[in-house]
Amino acid sequence: MTKLNLRTVTRTQGNNQALKDGSVTPRGCAFDFEEVPVLVHAFRRMVRGLEFDVSEMAFTTYLCAKEHGIPFTALPIFLVRGFHHGAIVASTTAGIRHPKELEGRRVGVNRGYTVTTGVWARGILQQEYGVDLNNVTWVRSGDEHVSEYRPPANVVPMPDGGDLAHLVASGELAAGIGVAADHPDVAPLIPDPAEAGWRALRDSGLYPINHLVVVRDELLDAHPELAEAVFDAFAEAKNHYVERLRDRELTEETPADVMHRLVMAQTGADPLPYGIEPNRAMIEQLIRHAADQQILARPPAIEELFATSTHELTA
Repeated sequence: MTKLNLRTVTRTQGNNQALKDGSVTPRGCAFDFEEVPVLVHAFRRMVRGLEFDVSEMAFTTYLCAKEHGIPFTALPIFLVRGFHHGAIVASTTAGIRHPKELEGRRVGVNRGYTVTTGVWARGILQQEYGVDLNNVTWVRSGDEHVSEYRPPANVVPMPDGGDLAHLVASGELAAGIGVAADHPDVAPLIPDPAEAGWRALRDSGLYPINHLVVVRDELLDAHPELAEAVFDAFAEAKNHYVERLRDRELTEETPADVMHRLVMAQTGADPLPYGIEPNRAMIEQLIRHAADQQILARPPAIEELFATSTHELTA
């Protein structure tokens, strides 16, 4: 494979640290990392302008982009996971005592309707609490990364000049997803959301995936070995991180490090598995949520989403 310099963007975090410091390098190519302080801006730049060769990407943004023919393809490198019960907050003055009471009300969503945290949070409301998502008006504070996407009729824009956190705190919106809960009149809607997340992991294996990696199709077509080389490099960096996490060699733990260590303790497994097969259940679940929430018109087969040469790879 011809030596390539790949314009690459990914958040600096434990599982990517060895790539950033150069202790792990890919075969036949080099990552030319660009730091984008607000990572979602990189997602938009990739979706709308294909500005990077390799890019971290929100999973639902990718699903939406793929359906609309944006020419990049994912590798099954799942960089970011999380629990989203705590993402749902409500005004303490709105009289909402149970998630089911959101039906018939207006609920804010931070940024766009297709934001992955919002998709998982709405899935939790639907699956665990029986909320009819079609009977809620979703008020989004921004537009969608994929400009071709058209949301369903029950998704409306926030009024010009509005502030989502203020609208939730004042009770003008019954609740919000992805809204800061640092106001005295705003609290998590789901009691003890941290424990609710761990309970969902224990009881049903819910361990949501938020971000993956995409590569421009032009490069994948021109260099058949590229997808596997990129996967292997990210996997090697992640494995170094997991070993250090297991051996408690990290000098300062981030909240993500703590979560990964607790997942490892609870499951006895790698907290960041890469590859299709060990993540099939979560991928299928996110696709179902995206289809149910009218983000996807057609649920794709999982293998359609990932570069062919990576279908059997795991790490």
